[in-house]
Amino acid sequence: MKTLGKFITSLLFCISLTASSQPQLQEENIASIKEEMAQILVFTKTMGYRHKSIEKGVETLKNLGKENNFSVTQTEDSLQFNDTNLKKYDLVLFLSTTLDVLGPDQEQAFKKYINKGGNYMGIHAASDTEYDWPWYGKLVGAYFTSHPNDPNVREAKMNVVNKQHLSTSHLKDTWVRNDEWYNYKNINPDMNVLIYLDETSYEGGTNGDNHPIAWYYEFDGGRVFYTGGGHTAESFDEPDFQKHLVGGINYCLGR
Repeated sequence: MKTLGKFITSLLFCISLTASSQPQLQEENIASIKEEMAQILVFTKTMGYRHKSIEKGVETLKNLGKENNFSVTQTEDSLQFNDTNLKKYDLVLFLSTTLDVLGPDQEQAFKKYINKGGNYMGIHAASDTEYDWPWYGKLVGAYFTSHPNDPNVREAKMNVVNKQHLSTSHLKDTWVRNDEWYNYKNINPDMNVLIYLDETSYEGGTNGDNHPIAWYYEFDGGRVFYTGGGHTAESFDEPDFQKHLVGGINYCLGR
């Protein structure tokens, strides 16, 4: 009986010890998650047309970050593109930037960042940026050339041709939505196209059957994702578009 009593006492002690250690384990897990939170620099400088959706886009990205374990720092200061500062970030995201937004020194620092394994994501007018810097043109994947007018925002049909990617796995084969649909030039043949625009579904397309609107690939040392959506502020309230963005971010982060 004494032996049985000692066994029961020991068992109860072990159970008590395990239970008491759970809060500590939970705290350690939470701390570990916080330590692994990805850092994203969202660049919104414009030297040409400024999209009214930029502020909404930044707000949405910050909110998505709270739900998806990444932190957003927004800047319009091109001097933040230096070796020391860029090292802090897992991803640099150009949100509807326009025209010449970086000087020669900043361009060199950004290229070095990508070469060393940094990652890039572009949204909408990121393709309307740095026309005189061919390396950036290859990075973003294509340059903006035109869009429909009167109205510039209209409904179009998109064909999702790759549903294995994080940014498209939630979508149907056909995605219909309203946005400003860009036509592109200097399309990088190395890109992996995720979604094509169906030019028969709207007026104003000039790329024909080869009209990519979202793509990804690895370029010069880093991962790249681009989506042509996001002209309107309303885009950033669409659940499917939000999931599209989060999937692109997670791809760039290697998740």
